[in-house]
Amino acid sequence: MRFAEGNALALRYLPEIGPLAAVREQSPGAYKALAELLGPEEVAVLFLDAPPQVTEGWRIVLHTRMEQMVLEGEVPASEHGRHLQELCLKDVPEMVALARLTEPGPFRERTIELGGYYGLREQGRLVAMAGQRTNPPGFVEVSAVCTHPDFRGRGYAQLLVSSVARAIVCSGQTPFLHVRQENTTAIRVYQRLGFRSQRSVDLLVLKRPV
Repeated sequence: MRFAEGNALALRYLPEIGPLAAVREQSPGAYKALAELLGPEEVAVLFLDAPPQVTEGWRIVLHTRMEQMVLEGEVPASEHGRHLQELCLKDVPEMVALARLTEPGPFRERTIELGGYYGLREQGRLVAMAGQRTNPPGFVEVSAVCTHPDFRGRGYAQLLVSSVARAIVCSGQTPFLHVRQENTTAIRVYQRLGFRSQRSVDLLVLKRPV
């Protein structure tokens, strides 16, 4: 596997790609298999379709509810007028710094390898970005949607998400994304672009038992 490691019970992305992981089911055996993939203080990020049933000893760092939204129909054309830049390896230090500042979700040194990322610059400075992450059959996830706090309210997120979603549609696949339920501002932006909530999922960030 190019980006992941594990077995039939548990998988995770390589640490330099990101902390996303998965278990086949929420069983002691699956969680044991996941623990064997993690270092003592590494985190695993799980999207679960049922409430967490972690085995004893696991340290829960975060548990929250997310909306999983899927694009329905066409992506509205953007009239923003700003030019997007396709980001590449030389942009990674700025991308990592922007993600650390804004916390759109995990973004690490090799996350860019998962898909196309686009950004907006102001006076040469990267101030907003979005790109592609997971790729289940027929779907591609829009991820790392973030804008520097000094440049919010200018429609940059809507422009970036629409551009990334349009590229996914042109590839013959369907865009989807995850957003925290309390982030109503982002949800309204995604709804304007044609995304609709399909289901709620549990986001769980945890560390292995000591």
